[in-house]
Amino acid sequence: MNTGYHDAPGLVEVEDLRVWFPTGRGPSSERRGNIKAVDGVTFTVQQGETLGLVGESGCGKTTTARAILKLLEPTEGRIVFDGVDLSAVSGRELRLLRRRMQPVFQDPFASLNPKRTVARIVAEPLVIHRQGTRAERRERVSELLATVGLPPDAAGRYPHAFSGGQRQRIAIARAMALRPDLIVADEPVSSLDVSIRAQILNLMSDLQQEFRLTYVVIAHDLALVRQVTDRVAVMYLGNIVELRPTEDLYREPLHPYTVALLSSAPIPDTGAEAARQRIVLDGDVPSPADPPAGCRFHTRCWLRRKLDNPDICSGETPPLKPVEGGVGAVACHFPDKVEASSERRETLVTIKGR
Repeated sequence: MNTGYHDAPGLVEVEDLRVWFPTGRGPSSERRGNIKAVDGVTFTVQQGETLGLVGESGCGKTTTARAILKLLEPTEGRIVFDGVDLSAVSGRELRLLRRRMQPVFQDPFASLNPKRTVARIVAEPLVIHRQGTRAERRERVSELLATVGLPPDAAGRYPHAFSGGQRQRIAIARAMALRPDLIVADEPVSSLDVSIRAQILNLMSDLQQEFRLTYVVIAHDLALVRQVTDRVAVMYLGNIVELRPTEDLYREPLHPYTVALLSSAPIPDTGAEAARQRIVLDGDVPSPADPPAGCRFHTRCWLRRKLDNPDICSGETPPLKPVEGGVGAVACHFPDKVEASSERRETLVTIKGR
């Protein structure tokens, strides 16, 4: 059965990834504990696809992305890029691999050096990796600016002279400089106006088709995620709770947390927006320093209140297991109850109204 998350070797393979941060040291130099930002995540990203990572703030999606780029060292687990275990490489070998994986950050103004011209910013990866002569780098910069839709005279200007959308185009041009295979985009359009978002997303789609790029996109905008991704991984408190093809997940979510997320997403249809019933989760997200036993979502789960035998939710951690008769995986003891619930049916009405 196709689980949709770990069946065949992919460009990126993440296996049981854990990224923990120590909370401090006591008087006896013993650690007080750990923030379990990512705690046992497994998935595969195939060449040429776009995987979305979604969830509330603090769920671990950005930490996962940074670990993939080896900007953070995993506490446990493996990250394999095109057959190479990143934990086993360093020095020159790691530098060569890093040419093939590049980030695009959320805030383009903060990620661009205000004291450098666009030409120097876009050429910086080429300089660091000693690619080409000075003349060849100038030519490459001109080519990249044209590719992302910026005029040639942009090369001599500084980031403050551009709009937010133009600055994100500069950031994308820099990410494309070394002809990467993988781009990890962390909220790439969240700081932009709605009209500009569509332009940047269309640019990313065009680049993917032209250069067969693979994307990992971190986002909280569920409408955006549906538009740009092939599969979606829903994260909660350091775990993946559902990982499925995008349209399957939006059409028939199987985890109660996914249902709640979709029910809270705004939609343009004002009639459907006014008529629908949102799921309001109880309480706050537990601390990742001391996550609940069993299913980490059980302390806020709307489905658990309806179950005859809810003790299993607090006593046993549900594995991320294949969806019966479908593609993908879900970590819930009662996905069949989610499927039959009236709350999920309300969510489906909302989705169809988009």
